[in-house]
Amino acid sequence: MSRWRPPRPKSSPYVTAQGYQVLEAELKQLWERRKHVTAALSAAAAEGDRSENAEYIYRKKELREIDRRIHYLQKRLPSLTVVSEKPSNQNQVFFGAWVTLETMDGDEVTYRIVGADEIDTSGGLISLDSPLARALLKKNLDDEVVFRQAERELRYYIVDIKY
Repeated sequence: MSRWRPPRPKSSPYVTAQGYQVLEAELKQLWERRKHVTAALSAAAAEGDRSENAEYIYRKKELREIDRRIHYLQKRLPSLTVVSEKPSNQNQVFFGAWVTLETMDGDEVTYRIVGADEIDTSGGLISLDSPLARALLKKNLDDEVVFRQAERELRYYIVDIKY
């Protein structure tokens, strides 16, 4: 049995204006952090034997992770499309909408449809590529939304849409 897996499908290239600013700030912060890590790495390397130097090994791993994230952000930021204007029909669900849904039990949940780089499920931010967001797109107020999650079918009613 091989370990090969097909590549993941590319995520949508859309981001909100706030999300883009957060990503830019993260990139700037990573460059600052990288300066401190390289200084600590060179200090650890000066201590001598690197094979048994835990500080050196830790800093190398930390630097590798910082460089990986910097590389990703430098490639991703120029390819993103910032969506900042509101759609003309604000009674329909599009990218950037805050959607309040009512479950079959009468509970209400609120989600915002954002780009793949802005996901925060604890804050109610779901990706445009998620099954729920795809089911919600272009639906109107008071529409029923049905989608499958694992082995069950979930039904929601759209109660409110805000931009």
